[in-house]
Parts: sequence; structure tokens; C-alpha cells
Amino acid sequence: MFESMTLEMWIALGILGFAILFFITEWLRVDIVALGVVVALMLSGLVSVEQALSGFSNPAVLTIAALFVVGGAVLQTGLAGDIGKRILQIAGQEPLRLMVVIMLTVALLSAFMSDTGTVAVLLPAISSLALSAGISASKLLIPLAYGALLGGATTLIGTPPNIIVSDLLHEQGLNAFQFFDYTPIGLLLLAAGMLFMLLVGQRLLPDHKPAADVQRVATAEELLDLYRLPDNMFRLRVRRGSELVGMRIGDTNLRQEFDVTILQVLSETQPGDIPQANPVEAESRFKVGDILVVQGEADSVAHSAAVFNLGLQPAEAQDETSLISNEVGVAEVLLPPRSSLLGKTVVDVNFGRRYHLTVLAIQRPATHQKLSLKETDLRFGDTLLVQGPWSNIQELRKYRRDFVVIGQPEEMVAAPTRSRAPLALLILLGMLILLVTNLVPVVTASMLAALMMVLSGCLSIDDAYYAIDWKSVVLVACMIPMSIALVNVGMVDQFAQGITDSLGKLGPLTVLAGLYALTSLFTQVLSNTATTVLIAPIALAAAQEMGVQPYAFLMGVAISASMAFASPVASPVNTLVTGAGNYRFSDYVKVGLPLILVTLVVSLLALPALWPF
Repeated sequence: MFESMTLEMWIALGILGFAILFFITEWLRVDIVALGVVVALMLSGLVSVEQALSGFSNPAVLTIAALFVVGGAVLQTGLAGDIGKRILQIAGQEPLRLMVVIMLTVALLSAFMSDTGTVAVLLPAISSLALSAGISASKLLIPLAYGALLGGATTLIGTPPNIIVSDLLHEQGLNAFQFFDYTPIGLLLLAAGMLFMLLVGQRLLPDHKPAADVQRVATAEELLDLYRLPDNMFRLRVRRGSELVGMRIGDTNLRQEFDVTILQVLSETQPGDIPQANPVEAESRFKVGDILVVQGEADSVAHSAAVFNLGLQPAEAQDETSLISNEVGVAEVLLPPRSSLLGKTVVDVNFGRRYHLTVLAIQRPATHQKLSLKETDLRFGDTLLVQGPWSNIQELRKYRRDFVVIGQPEEMVAAPTRSRAPLALLILLGMLILLVTNLVPVVTASMLAALMMVLSGCLSIDDAYYAIDWKSVVLVACMIPMSIALVNVGMVDQFAQGITDSLGKLGPLTVLAGLYALTSLFTQVLSNTATTVLIAPIALAAAQEMGVQPYAFLMGVAISASMAFASPVASPVNTLVTGAGNYRFSDYVKVGLPLILVTLVVSLLALPALWPF
């Protein structure tokens, strides 16, 4: 194979190799790497400018972006949460029944909206269910993630790989996969996955006891109690002569020097008046008589009081309740593996000024000691307890690369557009009818639904932009030219020839097995979208080389790209549950690898029957 390779082939292979290296190591963000691929392809002349930019107008890319908006509206109106919670009400407290209901619930929702969004919505409810049933959350959360991945494989819009292979068939002038073409094999895999988890997987699942049940609490009051805030709160009175008088709150070094956090400022308008609560704003200035409600260790608070000439008083009962209201509250945020905060301290990232929230505590899986806010370098899986206005906590959702908001109390969960949930449901059903009946192309139906969600007020246009995972969109749009380049230089034909020469003699079923295994391997370290964009053309070329129908091969690639079971970073849904279940990397390998083998066997038995060669 390598003897016949041209210089252009080596250049294309080199660009692809560097891209895969950066994808795996995450030395750079995946969207930056993808943009670098496009630039490199243009500079090398492997693709024309028009081909390099064609991904941004590709119907599959536009469909994926539009579906993010539709899913965002379903989440923001509370529709997804309501559906999930009502279904989970029938789960009871028997462990195996819980597992079945959880996997069916998340699979149903993931078939029509983002699996990541579905898991994020259901995660607090599942954690609470585990607590009330006396079951370790680690027994339920991997099934939650796996159910979402399996459910996404059951419909055309359930996951991006399904859309990508359907669009590839359409581009080649072949019959594209329709909405429910994925459903037979998807349901078989879901049934096989659930059966495996019930008979084998539940024995392999760990029984981890979380170091702190930070993801299982349901109310802000429980969060305060969990983090021992009532025990760590004090009052500091600003005396006449204190150097804080006239100083801006944002200029104080209480957090940096003393590990003391200002939670609230109480001011007297006139001597003798009852102090009024004021928001902690960086530009506000301290006045004589101000009472600072602070949080920190007793020794640290006493030290800061002595240095700044402040009166030290015990916290009063209303100080705890003042942290939670309709305007302000507390919530937890999880740091995912690609967060820009990793390796930095809370002070390094200037969290308070940047996000207008106060970090009260840090929890780390398998760590019991109190972590210093000033000195602790943040890691993947850390959970931050933040306090401030609900609106600012809600804003953290927009930084999805950096944060996952979890364990939200009821005050925050209240959807801002809940009254429009029925309208969102009608629009979603209308989109599904258009897709099922094939009255309009997929991209038209999805863009129409996204537009109607915005026009109907189910979410604002700004929220629609935030709902789109632009990193994923850019990744797909930029990897399409890589696929074009591999076709242009003949690499796709070379790969296809190599597969048919090595496996083709044993028949198309063996080639299907090879493609399935290769895609499953790649999707554990790359995104499922990038994996599909690269391998789907090879599968198509291999089918043409062998003179067989390509549908089973392409369906196998799409399905196996969703089988990201063996790594906590193989899929965002795995990442979401890692901290909550206190999982280790080996937990995913132990349960995920056998499940991948099960799906491989089921696919090899079912795909040739559903899509004959």
C-alpha cells in the first residue's frame, strides 16, 4: 500500500496524523485544530478554497446546528425535565427496575434531542432517586450515560453521525437513510444493551460511595448544610479607622491573603437603623458601620479582623437564609475535561470579577480534606459551590466548555419560559411529522423548527446562539474538507483497497466487522462526528470496490460511532456522570468494552438482514 503512495498522499496523511494527535492529547482545543486542518489543506493545495469552505454550507452541518437550537428550546421551557421526571415517577426503588426505567427514559429523550442535554437534565433527579432508594449513584449513572448513547442511535436526528452518513448517501446520488431507518437496529442495540446491563453490567458496576454527596442534593439549604457553611460564617463590622473604609470591595485581598469570602454586605442608612442587605459588587465601597457576612475558617477570619481593624461577631440565624432567595442562591458546577480552568486556582482565573459569582468551596472526588480556594489547582471532576444571583449562575450554562451546572435547587430549575412548554412540544411534533413523512429535506425541517422556536418565544435569539455547540459545528464543518482531500489524493480508495484486500476475501460481513471495530476504537479517543466524517467515505468506497450495497457498511459506521462506552472522555455524557458517580477510568473499560463486543455481535447479525449486501 505505502509503496504506491504519492507525495500528495503523504501530505494528506501527515495533516490527518497531526490532527488526530492533537485531538487525542488535547494540547489545543478541537475546534482550533480543525480550523488548522482547513488552513493546512488550502496552503498545501490539496483542496480548492471552495472545497475547503464547503463544510460550512453542508446540509449536515446546518442540520446539526438547527437541532441544537430545537433541543435548547426543549430544555429551556422545562419540557424535557417534565417528561423525564414524570416517567421516572414510575421507577420505584428496586435497583434493577430503576435501571430499566432510567435507560428507557433517557433513550426516549435522546432519540429526539441532545443526549448531553438529556443527561444534564436527568442527572440531579437520578442522583436524588439513588439517595432515596439507598443505592449508590455509581450503580445508576453509567446506565444513564449508556442509555443516552444507545437512544441517540435510534433515529436520524438522535446523533450527528446518523445525519452525516445519510447526507453522504444523498451526495452520492443514493437513497439517503430516512428518519426511522435507524430505529430497527437502534432498538435491537438498546434491548441488547439493557439486557447486558441487567445480567452482566450491573455486576461489573462499581459501588463507589462519593466522597461528598454534592450531586445528590436537591435544595440550596441542603447544599449549605453539606458544605458546613453555617459553621463557617461570621460577621465583621467595619470600624471607624479601618483601612477598608472607602475602599472598593473588588480591591480587597480578603480572599487572596486570608482565604475569607465576603458573602453579603449589610449597611446602615442611619445609625440605629436595621442593616439592609446589599449585593456584593466589585465597584461598591465600604462605609463605617457596614457588616460583612463572611465565610472562612475561624482562625483566618480572626486574623483578617485584626489586620483590618474589624469587629468580629458570630453569624446570626438570618445570615444563612440571606444567602438564598428568589434573587440569589447557591449551586454547584462541575469542571469537564476540556475546561480552561484546569491547572489554575480560583484566584488565578479571577472568578469573582469574571463571572460575578463567589466560590464558597471546592469538592474533589475521593478527597475528604478541605481544599484551599487560594492554593488548590483545579482538576477535571472538581465541583465548585458558587453563590450569587440566580441570573449569573444561569449564565454559567453559556460556558459549556468550562462548566456543567449540576445539582440545581428548585429556585434555579424553574424554566424561564415554562409557560411555552406546550408550544415547544407542538413545534417539536411538527418537525418530527415533516421528517417522518419526508415532505421536506431534513435540513429544511430542522431549520424551520429552530426558527419557530425563536419566533414563538420558546427561547430568545441570544439563547439560541448559546444553545448551539459551536465547537462541534466547527469540528464537523472543518473535517469535511479533510475527507474531500483524502478523496482527491486517492487515499480513500487506498484505504478501501487495503480493507478489501485484507478482509474482503472473507466476505462483506468480515469487512463490516472491521469497519465497526475501527470506528468503535476511534470514537473512544476522537469525537463521534470526526470519526464518522473520516471513516464513512472509506466504508462507501469499500462497498463500491467489492460491488456490494453500501447501506449496511454505512449504517454500521454510524451505529458504532455512538458506542463510546469505554472511556470517561469518549463522550460528553460519560464526562457528565464521572464526578457524580465517583467513577474511575477503569470502571468504563470494565463495563464498556464487553458492551461494545455485544453491540458488535448484534450488529453483525442484524445489519445484513436489515440491509442486505
